[in-house]
Amino acid sequence: MWGGSAGGVGVGEGRGGGGGRVEELRAEAQAAKDAAADAFYEMDTAQRDLRITVETITAADDSRQAALAASDFAGFGRRIDHVSQEYIAAVDAHDLDSGALDAGTASRAREELLRVRDELVRARRELERFGRGLEPLAARAASQLARGAPTVERARPALREATGALDAARAAGLSADGPAAALAALGPGLRLLNEGAGRHGVKPTIRRAEDVRRRAEAVAAEARRLPETAAGIGRRLASPRTRAEAITTRAGNVEPGPSELRRRFSAACWQDLQRVPEQAAESVRQAQEVLSRARRAREEQRFAEATALLQEVHALFGRTEEAVSAAGERLRRLEEVAVAPRREIDRTRFVLRDAQRLAMTGRTFPEPRHAGPLDAAAERLERAVTALENGGRNPDYWAFLTETEAVRSMVAAVVEEIRAGR
Repeated sequence: MWGGSAGGVGVGEGRGGGGGRVEELRAEAQAAKDAAADAFYEMDTAQRDLRITVETITAADDSRQAALAASDFAGFGRRIDHVSQEYIAAVDAHDLDSGALDAGTASRAREELLRVRDELVRARRELERFGRGLEPLAARAASQLARGAPTVERARPALREATGALDAARAAGLSADGPAAALAALGPGLRLLNEGAGRHGVKPTIRRAEDVRRRAEAVAAEARRLPETAAGIGRRLASPRTRAEAITTRAGNVEPGPSELRRRFSAACWQDLQRVPEQAAESVRQAQEVLSRARRAREEQRFAEATALLQEVHALFGRTEEAVSAAGERLRRLEEVAVAPRREIDRTRFVLRDAQRLAMTGRTFPEPRHAGPLDAAAERLERAVTALENGGRNPDYWAFLTETEAVRSMVAAVVEEIRAGR
């Protein structure tokens, strides 16, 4: 290009006697341009490397120092953009290959390009100096990243294990819809993990990886439990029939049918017990209906629903057994008090006297807040004894037992208050 023009005329010939000087200045300007280009490349490389460092720091570190480093780097970015624009403007402003280039223009181009080169070198050195100041933060970020990688890696085998357990459950003829839905729900979290800590931050990524791992392990465990769960529900569905028969038999024995029992106790003592067999039969019927629903749920592999329905069945049986037991216990107590009512009276009076002695311990007079309830309890007991004695041939033993039990409860509350105060 410099050897001649399209017409074969030498450069020196077209520029007169000063052609040699122009070519010298052109060469110096070109050298300055090349030096500026090298400086620009070095500064750009330093900036890109430093950007990676800052992004690593901000991804791994949410401290104030990390935020300040990012802010300072953004300030460097604006300075570098300005220097880069000056470099591009200087290169565009001077066509060093032009045949019309004169000495003055070449000299100005050289000076401007050297000035821009110096600015680029200065900017690179500032970047390097800033980068050295970030080394402690960068080291800490690298440590965080090193800790995060194994956490993410632990999530992946957990996902594979969950998938394998789900496939095994399906191979056993189970639909496993619940674990399958839970595994599918891990998709968004897995996608974020794959995008990496550099985009979403190390700490959030670690938390997300731990969450994915725990949930995947739960899916695997649930899928592995499905065959055992199905078998266990099948066994539990078989047992309630025997329990229902036993409850029905016990309930039939509660009704005070024998004439002797009716003769010895007033209707108030046992009349409500006559409904116990009927209520037990109704509870058993309800339990059998719920049991049928549980069987359907088991057949349709709705194991959670089947388990909940079985719990409802056992709760119905439990309440019915409690009612039957309470009725039987009442009959037992009625017979005991009818034979020896004085035993119940003496038992209650002993509790009352024991509390009165405790209230007087270390005192000349009991505290009114203790004496008042104890006197009331004593009066209530005497009224219950009088009512029993005046009850005629068939006194209301159940009302008497209810009153003596209430008196003992009153006394126990006073005793507890006395001991707590001391």
